[in-house]
Amino acid sequence: WLVLLLFSVLGFAQGLVWNSWGPIQNSARLAFGFSSWDIALLVFWGPIGFAPCFFFMWLMDKKGLRVTVLLTSSLMVLGAGLRCVPVSDLEIRKKLIHGGQLLNGLAGPTVMNAAPFLSTTWFSPDERATATAIASLLSYLGAAGAFLVGPLVVPSPNGSSHQLGSGSNTEHIKDRIEAVLYAEFGMVSLIFSAALAYFPSRPPFPPSVAAASQRLSYRRSFCRLLSNFRFLMIALAYAIPLGVFSGWSGVLDLILTPVHVSQVDAGWIGFWSIVGGCVVGIAMARFADFIRGMLKFILLLLLSGATLASTWFTLTCLNSVTHLPLTTATLYTSCILLGIFLNSSVPIFFELFVETVYPVPEGITCGVVTFLSNVFMGVLLFFLTFYHT
Repeated sequence: WLVLLLFSVLGFAQGLVWNSWGPIQNSARLAFGFSSWDIALLVFWGPIGFAPCFFFMWLMDKKGLRVTVLLTSSLMVLGAGLRCVPVSDLEIRKKLIHGGQLLNGLAGPTVMNAAPFLSTTWFSPDERATATAIASLLSYLGAAGAFLVGPLVVPSPNGSSHQLGSGSNTEHIKDRIEAVLYAEFGMVSLIFSAALAYFPSRPPFPPSVAAASQRLSYRRSFCRLLSNFRFLMIALAYAIPLGVFSGWSGVLDLILTPVHVSQVDAGWIGFWSIVGGCVVGIAMARFADFIRGMLKFILLLLLSGATLASTWFTLTCLNSVTHLPLTTATLYTSCILLGIFLNSSVPIFFELFVETVYPVPEGITCGVVTFLSNVFMGVLLFFLTFYHT
């Protein structure tokens, strides 16, 4: 459980740093001169960081979890530190911030892929789905924390339009953003120190037969995955909705600004949608631990609910055509329900992947599907960026 705690906190910090800028995009524009392209690109570094995903999968398979986690956390420390370099030239500062976000994005493959590997290595079969849920969903909870921390700590220029050109107001917003950056750097450094002090690769005795069994080689694993039609169908069912939703929620403030939703309201919507998904996801995983053979049925229920919630949100935003009321309550409810249904499906999908393609190593299986998910996230962010610029 201590190993799970360290890994989950690492995932939380990675999600928090990745989503630092979307919830405060209006303030960041004023303080650092960011454009819509900059805001979208800062989120886009997350899926770009999955480019070396297969290297991290190989490293996890060959060297174990300790080496992979230490490399991941060191990249996060370096990335968070680059964002804090006090340079007066705004163009150089923007490049350092982008570089820091890219380094944090390179940590994504480990925190998103390693949860099933960790749960199989350290936990008994009747605790595995719960451990997978905690390890995989804490990264989403970190992204939710950014929705809460950013708008509450950093003042929005929306509420002080008469001071928008004021140098003192700009400096105040910039100082608050830098305070957040320094706090995140300190948190990431503390997590790295804890992992360096104690994070073993595996327990002294395997907790299950699956943990002790021999797995397929790297090459044979890919051949098995690409030739398994059932796995490919489940992978698409995971990658398309989760990838699109992750990119969409990362720039939620940018999307909701045209319908006059404030930075703070957009932050709360994003926060509760992810927190609700984490709570329901852990509860669903615990239920799946007790009742085996229900994974497909649970996923069908969750994806049906997500379909209805996204349809409600879309029809509400098209109120000029549908004449449905566009209110804060309807936006909150539809977005939060969408986040709950989609985010809570993540650990159930992971368990289904592992069961479908066993004895393919868990890290390789989840690496392939999260890579596909980030491809769809990147496509969405590209079109959103093109639309807004």
